[in-house]
Amino acid sequence: MFLTQIVYDNPVWTWLLAAAVILVVAVILIFLRRVVHRRLVAFANRTDTKVDDLVADLLGRTRFWFLAAVSLYAGSLALALPSVASRVISTIAVLALLIQVGIWATALVTFWISRSVKRKLKDDAATATSMAALGFIIKLVLWAVILLLALDNMGVDITALIAGLGISGIAVALALQSILGDLFASLSIVIDKPFIIGDFIIVDDLFGTVERVGLKTTRVRSLSGEQLVFSNSDLLNSRIRNYKRMFERRIVFSIGVTYQTPSEKLAAIPGMIREIIESQNNTRFDRVHFKAFGDFALTFEAVYYVLVPDYNVYMDIQQAINLEIYERFEEHGIEFAYPTQTLFVDSHQPSTTPPPSTGN
Repeated sequence: MFLTQIVYDNPVWTWLLAAAVILVVAVILIFLRRVVHRRLVAFANRTDTKVDDLVADLLGRTRFWFLAAVSLYAGSLALALPSVASRVISTIAVLALLIQVGIWATALVTFWISRSVKRKLKDDAATATSMAALGFIIKLVLWAVILLLALDNMGVDITALIAGLGISGIAVALALQSILGDLFASLSIVIDKPFIIGDFIIVDDLFGTVERVGLKTTRVRSLSGEQLVFSNSDLLNSRIRNYKRMFERRIVFSIGVTYQTPSEKLAAIPGMIREIIESQNNTRFDRVHFKAFGDFALTFEAVYYVLVPDYNVYMDIQQAINLEIYERFEEHGIEFAYPTQTLFVDSHQPSTTPPPSTGN
């Protein structure tokens, strides 16, 4: 009978049974993945919790080749296969499982890191920066472990492999000095935190707000809108001014009045400016002095502190001070100086008549 004929050590009916098992298992798994995933997504959209979003995302990341490998392994159980074939199918199934687990674990790490960064970004941007770097390290270790497990499952001696990688790693490190330098620089930025996401920094003549600290580069958004990209190693070798960590801002400004200003009004100007500065909120007066006799002005220098680091607050305060000084000077008839030159012309003309003769 045809069904009882032996083909590769198995009756024909067992081959048909194995094919049926493979087909049925594959259809069931694909059906469940699509239907359950669709319903989970619809349910997650109606709730505020994030767990159902995570489960739906993980199910959506289940790959077709993983389902195919599971179906193939299930069908092979109905057959009496040679040890080599059985080992190959088992290896394929384990490799598919390891890779799929890696995909699921990567999604879990990404979900956890993204939630942690969003939660901590407003309160502790430094921790948010560290969490982002920690996520990369966890993923790197995860896939390294999966790779070693996969090689071990394939019969590779991973002990000898690790020893060989240690030797070849030295050569790779020498060839990739610049890349590794940037990598270690990024770790230094994360650990030492000279700046964090959201800080306003100035590097040489470039400045902007830190948007992202990557493995090789740091992205900064300038005030004019373009993105500035700095190499991490070059960035750490530069002198960085971090304005976000400023506790207070020291302000020095000068004004000049004309030389025609009476002495009693000159004497009143320091007290007038001091009163104006002290009337502003978030300020601490330091000093104001008649500083110098300039080329075209009598110069006064004032120094005060803005008690908050916000640049917009400083500009609002300085604007209020300037307007008040202008009004006070206008009330007291004090004129601001501007670049002028005064030419003095001698109107005396030399005589053209020769002196009288004094002859004997």
